[in-house]
Amino acid sequence: MSTQLDVKRLADRYVAQWNEPDPAARSALVRELWTSDAVHVLVDPPQEVREAAAALAVPAPFLEVHGHDALDARVGRAYEMFVASGEHVFAAEEPAELLPNVVAIRWSMVTTGGREAVGGGLDVLSLDPAGRIRTDHQFIAP
Repeated sequence: MSTQLDVKRLADRYVAQWNEPDPAARSALVRELWTSDAVHVLVDPPQEVREAAAALAVPAPFLEVHGHDALDARVGRAYEMFVASGEHVFAAEEPAELLPNVVAIRWSMVTTGGREAVGGGLDVLSLDPAGRIRTDHQFIAP
């Protein structure tokens, strides 16, 4: 992952999995992009999770999924929630190699008609030596 072209390709493939309408193709992308024991961490959980944790006097927890099956379910659910209607897609904006095998991907959820950004965030990916994702820390923009 040492060239900008490789980082751009990774970012494009990473975003493609979230936009893929075919469950079998989406599942194949997950298995190609991620190691079998990969971890996806939603660093800033939804407000209702933070409120429920606060009611218990517990700091808001990270939300994590582990392994291909859980990642497949996570990516599939995000597709259903945000892309399946045809109103929005995810788009990579600014991929960058931060350190060897550490890549940051800034992304937006954009309208399909005008490509207007309606949401976004930053994912920091740790990669194995073959360039597959080992960990993904996802930060959703407020």
